[in-house]
Amino acid sequence: MFVCSCFGVTEAQVQQHAESGACTPRQIASACKAGTDCGSCVRRIQAILGRGTLPRRDRADQGRLVAADTEVLEEAA
Repeated sequence: MFVCSCFGVTEAQVQQHAESGACTPRQIASACKAGTDCGSCVRRIQAILGRGTLPRRDRADQGRLVAADTEVLEEAA
């Protein structure tokens, strides 16, 4: 499946670059140009890397805990 249609980069290619040490969208971009044209694939790249799949605001809107909430819960315990 294509992650970046601008440059024809597949999910497997992004995963290969991640396994080779690329751990940020910018490092993926340096390796294969994904995310450097229209930018619509950056969130997908973040998800593949395991980062930022849901912005904090989206999590809060869904009634899910965000990092600040868990800190408050830990302090109360």
